[in-house]
Amino acid sequence: MFNRAVLLVITLLPTAALAQSPDLEATCKTVAKNFFLTDGLAIGTVQSFPELKPPGVRMSYSTRQGTAPAEMTDMFECEFNKADKPHDLVKFCVSTICYTPNDNDADRKRRFEEMRILLQRAEK
Repeated sequence: MFNRAVLLVITLLPTAALAQSPDLEATCKTVAKNFFLTDGLAIGTVQSFPELKPPGVRMSYSTRQGTAPAEMTDMFECEFNKADKPHDLVKFCVSTICYTPNDNDADRKRRFEEMRILLQRAEK
């Protein structure tokens, strides 16, 4: 069991180190921190896809400090209108719940608009 855990960590390290778009990743981290109302969000493995339409980022996270990246199972995802700043947030998801500007749920639609406004302020 220990050997599998070590192999998994070794396999994931190059993925995190060879990030495709540090700028997109930083923007998604900003969205996540604003959503959770904390600067202390622990981020694990991050994957970015600037070449996709729409460009996006997927990352594991934990709201508990000191959590090892291998133990982070919660996912946060962002999609943007473009890979260059200003990125223009299109959609973000926390685990299986997604937030979009056209959401039928008024609370999720409001959370999306809050994150979009905060991101616009940060990118000015």
